[in-house]
Amino acid sequence: MSGSTEESDGMMMFCASCGTAQVDDIKLKTCTACKSVRYCSVKCQREHRPQHKRACKKRAAELRDEILFRQPESSHWGDCPICCLPISLDSEKSTMMSCCSKIICNGCVYSNDMRIVQEKLEQTCPFCRHPAPTSEEEETNNVMKRVKANDPVAMVQMVLRRYEAGDYDDEFAYANRAAELGDAGAHYHLSCLFDEGKGVEKDVKKEVYHLEQAAIGGHPIARYNLGCQEEENGRMDRAMKHWIIAAALGHDGSLNDLKDGFRRGLVSKDDFAAALRAHQTAIDATKSPQREAAEAAFKIGDNAF
Repeated sequence: MSGSTEESDGMMMFCASCGTAQVDDIKLKTCTACKSVRYCSVKCQREHRPQHKRACKKRAAELRDEILFRQPESSHWGDCPICCLPISLDSEKSTMMSCCSKIICNGCVYSNDMRIVQEKLEQTCPFCRHPAPTSEEEETNNVMKRVKANDPVAMVQMVLRRYEAGDYDDEFAYANRAAELGDAGAHYHLSCLFDEGKGVEKDVKKEVYHLEQAAIGGHPIARYNLGCQEEENGRMDRAMKHWIIAAALGHDGSLNDLKDGFRRGLVSKDDFAAALRAHQTAIDATKSPQREAAEAAFKIGDNAF
């Protein structure tokens, strides 16, 4: 193994086409796709392309899979910036603050509301203490200020609003800007637009690309959808890998499909047991006494959500 590695490293010191060695006055450039060969010039790279193309494509796909099937540390929601616990995948259990674009769990929002009521204070953001908007217009203005500051979270909020209004051109524009800034949610929305052909022409390759970017960023629904696509294509091993990763983020749909895969013999007992444990761990990590109090208050209407 070490001999093979040394040989590969040695090859990287020479142009893959003409064999020119890298010296002080000659700098070799690495193939951006496979990262496994280097060239002394664009001319050499073009000449070597016919014999390198197949190996390059194969290695590039392997590198892509290494990134694609890596378990994210958390979902794309991340942690609540106040209590530092993971945000629940249930969007009803958190709130985006228009003033600072922070996603705050309902537990912290409720705790802040109770403090305001008890101390008879002005309604403010739980995170930045900015006065709460008193109208929908003021809230929209707050979001637009964040958009102008290149805040991708605010841009995704505008994506949702333009979607509800049926303005798919603006929805695409906001989603595209946020995706360029690396927002996983924006990539997911772009995948939906390319799938449905709203605001853009239908494009399966772009749909899959944005699904993959969203999944890499920890978006569990995007990951689940990739698994469904792999299942449709008959690549069940890849489908199961996607669902194992999504289940570990707390996604219920992926766990249900894994159960079916286990019954069909597509997932080993050990892998399924590990997925069950990871899923429960992810769910438990989003719980706290404060969040449970907020949920109980929400049910009886004693809250300010």
